Amino acid sequence: MNHTPLNVALAMGPGVAPRIFPPSTLAKLAPDLLLLNQEPMEEFTSQSSRDILAATDILITGWNCPVIDQPVLDAAPRLRYILHAGGTIKHHVTDACWERGIRVSTAAEVNAIPVAEYTVAMILLANKRVLQLARKLHLEKEAVEPDRAFPDMGNYGKRVGIIGASKIGRHVIRLLAPYDLDVVVCDPYLDDAAAAAIGVERVGLDELVATSDVVSLHAPSLASTENLLHAGLIDQLRDGATFINTSRGELVDQDALLARIQEGTLYAVLDVTTPWILPRDSAFYSHPNVLLTPHIAGSLGTELERMAASTIEEALRIARGKPLLHALHAKDLAFTA
Repeated sequence: MNHTPLNVALAMGPGVAPRIFPPSTLAKLAPDLLLLNQEPMEEFTSQSSRDILAATDILITGWNCPVIDQPVLDAAPRLRYILHAGGTIKHHVTDACWERGIRVSTAAEVNAIPVAEYTVAMILLANKRVLQLARKLHLEKEAVEPDRAFPDMGNYGKRVGIIGASKIGRHVIRLLAPYDLDVVVCDPYLDDAAAAAIGVERVGLDELVATSDVVSLHAPSLASTENLLHAGLIDQLRDGATFINTSRGELVDQDALLARIQEGTLYAVLDVTTPWILPRDSAFYSHPNVLLTPHIAGSLGTELERMAASTIEEALRIARGKPLLHALHAKDLAFTA
């Protein structure tokens, strides 16, 4: 039975589409769906954009998508779905979208995969003291006795504390399951039964930071989580522990973190900071106990193909009358990034 395909349009910031949606990927929408614009809308005010919006049933968005507010919705009477090829939608999906009943999906679930992989790699390296020993070898250029320098090195029996049983936090927990580690988690939305179901023990935040060999932060950036890891908690981190942040810099008192690092009793792996790019004179750059990476934990390179595939699959599910796999609801916004 023939039917008219639903219309799909793209909207995202300059230069985003070629990285995530090459023509070969967009071609997979056909014949179930009709793509209205190979070149994404970068604004919603021009007449050409208004013409596209007027015919759009499904809007695929990417990073730096323009804000979808009431005037945009007024220009898009057919719009029923927003599928975001990224994590958070808070920068472009407004209350007007939820009030209209538009169904929203994100690629946050698949973007969690590389972040979790990065985190697990850093946890294992931290417990093995790889970064410290490699630095020692580079500097001294002579034989190093690893377990004399770090008699506590190794992953066996170490405690790993996960702050936030988010999509990423849960995936980290799953990936750590094969290792002989003691994994504990702190999350106000997780009860003991739910923690047991994912194979970890739920503990309070004070206990987690005071007893863990590695503390990894996976809480969302919300008003309620700003400065979550405050100076008092940073002081409680055990000597020799490693703190990993792939979440957001504003969740941490960075001055207190740096002060503790400069005492020589704490290590840190920071993929995110506040601001995103630290001042050139920041001591985080030069301190030997710190590994800074340029926000690489999330999807980049070939990993973008996974986000694109997930978003295209969501669009095809709509065309075939199937429910969204990664639906996001307005009620979720209170505790998700």
